[in-house]
Amino acid sequence: MQRIAVYAGSFDPITNGHISLIRRALQIFDKIIVAIAVNPEKKPLFTLKERLEITKQAIIETIPEYQRVEVDYFEGLLVDYVQKRGSNIILRGLRAVSDFDYELQLALMNRRLNRNI
Repeated sequence: MQRIAVYAGSFDPITNGHISLIRRALQIFDKIIVAIAVNPEKKPLFTLKERLEITKQAIIETIPEYQRVEVDYFEGLLVDYVQKRGSNIILRGLRAVSDFDYELQLALMNRRLNRNI
């Protein structure tokens, strides 16, 4: 069975930190889905179409195994999207120790919504 991880975010725009995490994740997982979140409450710098294109181009230019990375978008709950895509793994990055508390709360809520994720 293929191990697929979903890496969700606004990617407005994608950064070197995002690229680094994707590269490292490809050492563990068979496929990474970079899922750009559509949030009507946020006013992104780039349109969804631009973010999709910028993200795809950055991945092609910087990741040799780019064929194992898919760029997509989603609306609604991340856990629903992850399940729909046949995954049970959410990939998250931590920039600082303070991010850990926030990410832990997200992980616990996602687990309450779907115990398999």
